[in-house]
Amino acid sequence: MKNRFTIGETSKLLNVPIKTLRYYDEIGLLKPIEVDKFSKYRYYSSEQFQQLDMINYLKSLGISLKDIKQHIETRDINDFLQLLKQEREVTLNKIAELMVVSHRFANRVREIEEALTIPVIGKVIVKNIKEERTILSLKERIGSTDELEFSVRKLEKETRIPLFIGKVGFTVTVENLKKRNFDEYSSVCFLLEENIDTTPATQKLLAGEYACVYYRGNHAGSKEYYHMLMDYIEKNQYSVNGEALERTIIDEFISKDKNSHITEIQIPIEKIDWLTLL
Repeated sequence: MKNRFTIGETSKLLNVPIKTLRYYDEIGLLKPIEVDKFSKYRYYSSEQFQQLDMINYLKSLGISLKDIKQHIETRDINDFLQLLKQEREVTLNKIAELMVVSHRFANRVREIEEALTIPVIGKVIVKNIKEERTILSLKERIGSTDELEFSVRKLEKETRIPLFIGKVGFTVTVENLKKRNFDEYSSVCFLLEENIDTTPATQKLLAGEYACVYYRGNHAGSKEYYHMLMDYIEKNQYSVNGEALERTIIDEFISKDKNSHITEIQIPIEKIDWLTLL
């Protein structure tokens, strides 16, 4: 039985493109056992098939050709074991990153689906948010659309975290809520979906009851809904318990249909205890 196989035969037997075999030869990873002096044909032996199997296997694990070549040259078991451990650690980190991405997808899918099926639009409801939330915020007065967009970019630049559509919000101070001054925001913020290292810009939104309203539109149409919320809070004997959070969940970048645009305003509230006021 012959033990010489042309590059074409080797390619077909092992399902490896001829171009790849030539490249392996070029970088010294897998050189032919023989090259015909006259025709320049490359020939491989059956013994090299196992080496090629190992190359393919290690490649499938994500190990670089450079590291594979080094192992083939040294054949040191301890170095090989260390290489496998390192690549496993890299893989675990990639899995963790993909889990974060998957979590973000799930959150956005759920939130958009919920926004599309909100039963009460333009009316105040009270929501009990059971878990505290973390936000990154940039404290500065924002009084116009241009300032609003500039502040978003400034927050993104300072935190070095990509801001996701639907997770960017704006706050209104308790003082301005009570004065019914809804012409300016006190900060731009980013609602985090996973834990990050604590920074000066990080703060918590407490769990508890929130007076909320969903409406069709964006930040430009928010004033009447702030008045609606404050009317509800006063009428039902609540007090404002923190800054308002306003964020557009579905906007023109997600849907060209204005009827599907949704913005939510949340104001933390608590019941007035009249006994303590007497």
